Amino acid sequence: MAEQTAAQHELATLIVESLNLEAVTPEQIDPDATLFGGDLGLDSIDALEIALAVSKRYGFQLRSDNPDNGRIFASLRALSEHVEQNRIPA
Repeated sequence: MAEQTAAQHELATLIVESLNLEAVTPEQIDPDATLFGGDLGLDSIDALEIALAVSKRYGFQLRSDNPDNGRIFASLRALSEHVEQNRIPA
């Protein structure tokens, strides 16, 4: 498993907390593993929860009609890169 960057760990923590993943710690989320349909067992409802948590924390919206969602939500690494590119500085 690849090591998480600080930004990836922050986002992994947000995912674990917002989805109440009791059997998973943020450190267990492989940055390159698929988020949906993989070991985490996440589904489309979880994607909505993650999008809501990201918008609250980082100040921008992940829209359900974005044609790039497959790429954005492909992995923790991809989602983290998208967040870093689009977040509103505090």
